[in-house]
Amino acid sequence: QIAESGGGLVQPGGSLRLSCEVSVDTLDFWSIGWFRQPPGKERWGIACIDFRDGETYYHDFVKGRFTVSRDNAKSTVYLQMNSLNAEDTATYYCAADLAAGRRCAEDLYDFWGQGTQVTVSS
Repeated sequence: QIAESGGGLVQPGGSLRLSCEVSVDTLDFWSIGWFRQPPGKERWGIACIDFRDGETYYHDFVKGRFTVSRDNAKSTVYLQMNSLNAEDTATYYCAADLAAGRRCAEDLYDFWGQGTQVTVSS
């Protein structure tokens, strides 16, 4: 089971931290991906991490602004989002898989959360 939280309304230039709670004993063998779906558009991967080796992928749109981290004790993954702008408005999804590596392709992930809405607006 995967549950995202932390979405909301934020002003341009602001920050949000999304959380992804994964119902597993340990994240050590998992890949976790963050995806987003803007209104009226397709869903695509923005940040993915393979916890077996720590390798990460960030889409150019978010590189330098978004950071993935984890809380080992809680099997929770975070997406810290800084310098948000209107183009970041979307529903954000967390996904997990045992074999995706750091690849961020939607079809590689078997387990998905329900999504959390992020709206960037003044």
